[in-house]
Amino acid sequence: MIQFITDHPFLSALFALVSLGLIFGAILGFASIKFATEGNPISEQINNILPQTQCGQCGYPGCRPYAEAIANGEPINKCPPGGEAVIAELAGLLDVEVLPLDAEHGVEAVKTFAYIREDECIGCTKCIQACPVDAILGAAKQMHTVITSECTGCDLCVEPCPVDCIDMVPSPVTTQSWHWNQPKDGYLIIASDNPDTPTQPEVRA
Repeated sequence: MIQFITDHPFLSALFALVSLGLIFGAILGFASIKFATEGNPISEQINNILPQTQCGQCGYPGCRPYAEAIANGEPINKCPPGGEAVIAELAGLLDVEVLPLDAEHGVEAVKTFAYIREDECIGCTKCIQACPVDAILGAAKQMHTVITSECTGCDLCVEPCPVDCIDMVPSPVTTQSWHWNQPKDGYLIIASDNPDTPTQPEVRA
């Protein structure tokens, strides 16, 4: 063995390095499995409920950091894009009281999506770089377009556009986004089947 090392120093050194790499690789692989830390499953569920706009209105750089903060006790009412629907869903998940939206972080608005006026687009790709969910298709010096179903309405692509060809358009009302308007001042309007009978408000306690 010693004679082989003396006669072939390069091969001996190469064999030693490979052997050490395999040994340390096996140790690191075992350690990564043995001492792996699992993510917080509740924060994953919270993150799945949040709208993924990555807008930062909640005071956190994105939805996942806010989800982790909620899992650690942060209030659930700091997400204007999600609005009352997200707050109610988070309250149900965490078994806590439903809170009104915190006005300091914004107001709930009609959900919108980005629309690129394609004939005005110059293909600068700045909107693509700004989009946090990769909802914009296009290439340099080519027309861009928005995948409506993927757009979260964060409007982060609007400001970088040098030619102002991006508009935020209200999302169409669907069976998933429509909600019943609650009666105001304790009154519920009851419509009559008889066209000759005037509609009367019903007082609810």
